[in-house]
Amino acid sequence: MAKTWKRPVAALLLCALLAGAGSLAAAPYAGESGELTPQERARRANVPEGPWIWIDIPQKSLTLYEGTEVKKRYAVATGTGDTPSPIGTFRVTSRFAGDLGGFGTRFLGLNVPWGQFGIHGTNKPGSIGSNASHGCIRMYVRDSEELYGLVPNGAKVVIQGGPYGQLDSYLRYLIPGDRNSHVAAVQRRLTVLGYYTGQADGIYGRGTQAAVTRARKDLGLPALDAVDEAFYRAIGLILFE
Repeated sequence: MAKTWKRPVAALLLCALLAGAGSLAAAPYAGESGELTPQERARRANVPEGPWIWIDIPQKSLTLYEGTEVKKRYAVATGTGDTPSPIGTFRVTSRFAGDLGGFGTRFLGLNVPWGQFGIHGTNKPGSIGSNASHGCIRMYVRDSEELYGLVPNGAKVVIQGGPYGQLDSYLRYLIPGDRNSHVAAVQRRLTVLGYYTGQADGIYGRGTQAAVTRARKDLGLPALDAVDEAFYRAIGLILFE
């Protein structure tokens, strides 16, 4: 069982933001030429003009947008506490159709750098609406088939967790070998502080381990290669009450 520290949800001092998600609400406009075009609304809201997906982990929902317009909304299942769904902004980069066993009949692969994740059907429909997967986004088979035909490769997929960006709603204890959104958030912060020069790929490898070890020494923390609550606080990743 992963070790975590939970805090009441309110505000974040330094949050790993979901880059490029943007506001979904287009500003009201009435000019001589009438209403804004769908393309202009999307541009002002900083969202794609075409199909894109917003997944809300706490709400267990997947919303398909066309620009700023909601086209479809589906119920989903997401990852468990030990195998969480990735948080961030990704792209659909692969797809498979056919009899996929436990994955139903359709699979949309995402370019998550720290693992293989996707949106797919399931042979366990009773799990929809819960934290049940190994990190993928599960859908009813019929819903996954419909979505598959509406979303092209290259489409943006924004996955939102708790209110603290990639930290979700808690601080996860991290050790070398871990792969998740929390690692990516720590890597980004260590980059800002000048300790880490690699990619924020969510993989706690040798480069991240060396950066954590050096930062802990400079910050006067015990000599560990782990990210604990004291380390989060020392580098400024704090969940406010």
